[in-house]
Amino acid sequence: MKAVIQRVLSAGVTIGGKLHSSIGQGMMILIGICDEDDDTDIDWLVKKVANLRIFDDADGVMNRSVTDIGGEILVVSQFTLMASTRKGNRPSYIRAARPEVSQPLYETFCRALGRETGHDVATGVFGADMQCSLVNDGPVTIIIDTKNRE
Repeated sequence: MKAVIQRVLSAGVTIGGKLHSSIGQGMMILIGICDEDDDTDIDWLVKKVANLRIFDDADGVMNRSVTDIGGEILVVSQFTLMASTRKGNRPSYIRAARPEVSQPLYETFCRALGRETGHDVATGVFGADMQCSLVNDGPVTIIIDTKNRE
């Protein structure tokens, strides 16, 4: 799994010109799922995201997690995170898991993250044509790959 985590003041997903979901201060997470991903990737990523200290404490130091601040989370599935640009100029998405694999993993990730943080997780609609907007706070953007846990 690959996740792009952005610290936001607000974020939202619009589908067909209608606002589907929105959040205030917290995280917008774009998630890409590959064929090799499973529950162990979900478990590790959920704990990492819920405890990632990217929010300022009273001294202005990034020392608090989304859980600590009671922040909101918006998760959007994005298969293009699995793109390979190794050959040519047209990205290949061969590593992206098929919908019958990725959708259940995406839904499991969202539920598990909600349980871990104690708050509902806002989502996009899997496979939909979505327009995402956000106000990146900082900006702070973190990229995590469960296959390269550094």
